[in-house]
Amino acid sequence: MPDKSPARALTILGIETSCDETAAAIVRGTAPGPGAILSNIVASQIGAHAPYGGVVPEIASRAHLEILDSVIERAIAEAGIGAHAIDGVAATAGPGLIGGVMVGLTTAKGVALGLGKPLIGVNHLMGHALTARLTEGTEFPFLLLLVSGGHCQLLGVGGLDDFRLYGTTIDDAVGEAFDKVAKLLGLPYPGGPQVERLGAAGNPRAFDLPRPLVTGHNVRKTADFSFSGLKTAVRQLTERQPGATEDVCASFQAAVIDILTDRTQRAMGLFERDFPEARVRKLVVAGGVAANRAIGTALAALCARADYGLAVPLPALCTDNAAMIAWAGLEKLAAGSADSLDLSPRARWPLASAF
Repeated sequence: MPDKSPARALTILGIETSCDETAAAIVRGTAPGPGAILSNIVASQIGAHAPYGGVVPEIASRAHLEILDSVIERAIAEAGIGAHAIDGVAATAGPGLIGGVMVGLTTAKGVALGLGKPLIGVNHLMGHALTARLTEGTEFPFLLLLVSGGHCQLLGVGGLDDFRLYGTTIDDAVGEAFDKVAKLLGLPYPGGPQVERLGAAGNPRAFDLPRPLVTGHNVRKTADFSFSGLKTAVRQLTERQPGATEDVCASFQAAVIDILTDRTQRAMGLFERDFPEARVRKLVVAGGVAANRAIGTALAALCARADYGLAVPLPALCTDNAAMIAWAGLEKLAAGSADSLDLSPRARWPLASAF
């Protein structure tokens, strides 16, 4: 008779160094989750990059190199387990700033070799995508809206090796647009939370800003995004009418919300076409911009109208962290996937080829 005993829980060390957070975490569990986060240490570099108004790759990689070992030690100590209790070592292998990815992946190779444990290279975007399985045990398939500083995508997720791209940004990512608008307005870095805070006090109808690619404008049959024209319109607006910061933030955020909800609604139709067997239709929102409350409220309203469940991780798990990398590594290892020590880091790594 087939073995129906439950799968053994795995304990995975995760390492994340793809941008400007140096992070290590330990998670334990079995797929599809939810899992237990035993520790999740994130050392932010915001102070080092703030004077430049954005992330400087050389500064980021140097900082990773200086503090990663101590961050890993803290993660193991806080988890309250011995290092040899770890079943595998997962690390972001891309996409991201290549210097930072190299630091994290090389360190992970050394730890895996020293402990005699498997190495699992993880696509950073897969980490975001599977966070809802870590926190809620969300089952496949689901529709994913990935919104961050470097990425803006809509995908149907049918499994660990089944990512179907419905739409992507053709220019700026949404988080990048938030940061650039904040810089135009003279707001401190990181700009996204500042725009959200000031926008809450402004009039979202004060200025009629463009909604590129949205129905009724320059519509596409795909679910692609465009934010460059919106950013340019904000620049022109601030030159004409300086001092209207709160109303500019509110109007910009309202335009972003309209773009995201319109494109997500389009992707829902594509998801339903591809996964008609889905017992429960669910939208998972991941990435740093998922922490924006106004965007979350609008997406919740869309899901209520479309009869979709909505999963948005806690803010600490929306931004870059190592718990999501550990969980993605856990799922890959449970599926029988591990990597050799000659695994190469990647600056670019499409999620459709993430397994």
